[in-house]
Formats: sequence, C-alpha cells, structure tokens
Amino acid sequence: STIMTRTPLLLLSAIGFGALVCEAFVSPPLAQGSLTQVNGFLDDLMTTTVSAPKVSVPDDFVVPEPKPLTISEKTDIAEFAKSSAAFAARLGTGAFTLGWKIDSIFFQDDDSYSLKLGPFSIRDSSTVLKDAPRPNEPLILYEYDASPYCKRVREMINLLDLTVEYRPCPGARQGAFSQELLERTGRQTLPYLIDPNTGVEMFESSDQIEYLLNTYGPSEDLFDRKALWPITFEGFSIFTSTVVAILKGMPGGKRQFNARPDNEQMKPIELWGYESSPFVRPVREKLGALCIPHKMVSCPRGSANRDKMVQKTGRFQVPFIVDPNTGIEMFEGAEIVDYLEKVYTQS
Repeated sequence: STIMTRTPLLLLSAIGFGALVCEAFVSPPLAQGSLTQVNGFLDDLMTTTVSAPKVSVPDDFVVPEPKPLTISEKTDIAEFAKSSAAFAARLGTGAFTLGWKIDSIFFQDDDSYSLKLGPFSIRDSSTVLKDAPRPNEPLILYEYDASPYCKRVREMINLLDLTVEYRPCPGARQGAFSQELLERTGRQTLPYLIDPNTGVEMFESSDQIEYLLNTYGPSEDLFDRKALWPITFEGFSIFTSTVVAILKGMPGGKRQFNARPDNEQMKPIELWGYESSPFVRPVREKLGALCIPHKMVSCPRGSANRDKMVQKTGRFQVPFIVDPNTGIEMFEGAEIVDYLEKVYTQS
C-alpha cells in the first residue's frame, strides 16, 4: 500500500512566526493576480541563443572515484551535520516521491535501481506518478536557496519527480538573473516559475504549488492531499524552512564575491539529486552562491530517474553532475564543490 507520511507534532506556533518573516523574503503581492500568459517573453527567453563563455578545468584536476554514502576528507562535518538537522526539521520532505512504496526486498535486475543492504535488494517506486503527465521541456524557476517560499516549491518539484532549471538570484536582488527578471516582469519577487510547455508564468509559491500539482501531478483520487501538509500548510512550511535557512547561515543570500561575472551566461550544469539530501545540499548552495544555472534532475526515493542514472552511469549515487561547459561528469559532493570553486571563480 502507498506510504503517506503524517507527523502530528509542533505546528501551532508556526503560523504566527511564519507571518513575521514574510517581509524578509518577498515583495508585496502581485496586484493583478499571479498567473499570466506569456507573449513575446517566453519566445525570447527560450529561443534566444547566446554563446556560453569558455571555461577550463585545472591541469591537475582528477575526477574522484565515487564512494557511496561516505564522508570524504574534504567533507565539512559541521555543515553536513547542519544539513542533516535541516532534513529532520523539514521532516524529510522531498526525500520521497508522492505515492512512494516498496515493491520488493529481493529485487534482481542489474540494469535498474535497488538499494542493496546485505542480503536484501530493496526496490521502490511511486504508485501514482507512473501515468502522471510529464513536461517535454524542463520548467524554469528563478529562486535562491535560503528563501522559505522558494524551498517549498523546490520540495514539491521533488515530490512530483520533475526536472527543473534553477536560475539563482541571491537575496532576490543580486546577480544577472535577478536583473533579467526585473527587466522582464518589472519585479524581483521570488520564486518565479516559467513553464515553456504550457506558456504559463507565475509568481506566488502557493499558486505555483497548486499549478504543479494540477498540471504534473496524478489524479486527485489516487492520493491523499493530507500527505502534502508539510508543504501545503504554509505556516509550518515557512516557519521550519526559515529555521533551516538560519541554521545554514542563509545560503544563497549573497553572490559570492569572487564568482566569475559571466557565470549566468554558462550552459546549465546538470545536477542529479534531491532537495533534502545532506550530500546534495553543499553542491546546490555553491551553485546558488556562484549564480550558475543548473538543471536539477529529481532523484528522491521512488523516482524513475534512479533507473535512468543506473543506465547512464552503471550506479546510483547523488550528487552527480554533468557540466556541458567543460565536459566533466563526476560524483562526490565535497569534490564537486571544490571543482566548482576552481572553475567558476576568479582570483
């Protein structure tokens, strides 16, 4: 049967505090509604091609050997602990697809994903997303890591197992993507969602969550909406996500001082992972601080993308990046952060 996570703890104080932090993260609400149809904007955004700047890998760079579920010498233990605490604070939201279930504990297929633990080979999937609509092109989200409003949208993206291009806008006001958003819409309010498959763009996180559910989610008779409460209960979601942001030092709040000025012009780096993973978090945070566009391929438990990674690389492990700017493909979070620092900063 489908496993629906419900945790009946520490809710009531969330609503009041959530309201208090609103002004720190968003501009005033959209006067004419948050859902609009895009005319020339999407055409320009999607079809204009600009040559990406050239970057190179240091001569002494060596792609590290993958070591699943291992803390390497380069891992920041304190940050890993904070990311793990953040995972707990958000009740692991985004770590599982909607409708997650275990299919078998003795699964045998080397071309498909399963979690091997001793004599067991655990195969899991989603009971409700198999026939859900899938976008032909990745959606686009203007966001920054610490914003609790952006975080709840990213968690819903993981829950629905979607691939989305993130365009970092540190603190909502910094970086070329933030300026691009201002020029296109007259505002710098985040998150801002664009769906090239339907021609829809919108502000407001709650509206985006409903749009994603209605457009790319399963039929409502296949799942219990109560299972979505860690995201849809806005007071709890904003409060706990704000606590997480403070715990993590407000990641993505500022553009890194030595980030290359042309990073926003780079081709999006492909990042395989999921929002709540403490192994993936440092990579996401570094990409945001450096203002590098990145296409997040959701891989929560039950994701169909886990099979795709096994077929692509022969294994499943996150984070995993594919960098079209240099041709590098690599695992290992701490080493990926080090790689990004060497390639996408200036001395």
